[in-house]
Amino acid sequence: MAAKRTACVSGTDRGIGLELVKRLLQEGYIVFAGGITKDNESLSQLAEQFPGQLHASLLDVSRDVSVKEFADFIQSKTDKLDLLINNAAILGDTKQTVEDSIDFDDIQRVYNVTAVGAIRLSNLLIQPVMNGGKLIVNISSEAGSIQNSHREAWFGYCMAKAALNMGSSIIHNKIRKQGGRVLLLHPGWVKTYMQGVWNDQGTYTPEEAAANILHRIAEFKDQIREQPIYIEADTGKELPW
Repeated sequence: MAAKRTACVSGTDRGIGLELVKRLLQEGYIVFAGGITKDNESLSQLAEQFPGQLHASLLDVSRDVSVKEFADFIQSKTDKLDLLINNAAILGDTKQTVEDSIDFDDIQRVYNVTAVGAIRLSNLLIQPVMNGGKLIVNISSEAGSIQNSHREAWFGYCMAKAALNMGSSIIHNKIRKQGGRVLLLHPGWVKTYMQGVWNDQGTYTPEEAAANILHRIAEFKDQIREQPIYIEADTGKELPW
């Protein structure tokens, strides 16, 4: 019998992350899910529905200790990961311009979670990734594209996503020599809880966004280019850096 495929997803409390976990379980993956909510009812229900497939743990990607504990737990269960999806992110303030009173602590908090968090987790899981599928998928955004920049605010989020893109490129430069690759996906405008309350002004539901993401992963997962592939998950259109 072939070994089950393994995947790790961060930011699985709700929204896109939770839906990615659901779909990966349905596809037969063993899934390691990390989120900040203790005793997450939705994940507990999935664990009952897919016995032996889901390992859910607390994960705060902004804290070195939390990421290490999470990574150590995964490596106590498996020595390979077929897929690592860095999804954890926060939005932060979207209103303050350079002419306003800017909360710089908020910017640093967003940057620490949304940009550095993915690098922390990739760093501590790089060995099982390279033992397995050699694929890291980072959930980025069109907001990280400098060429397409049009906003007058959103300092933390836009800067964090641009930094995530650069961090992804640096990782890609290293691992592609051994057949590894990083894929950057913009999920589109998604109905979300990212500001703490439900916002239904997006184009896609989390379920639809997760389906688009996994569709693009399947489409592009075996391509290795000089730079990470940076695309819209809904259309497959490449985004400028």
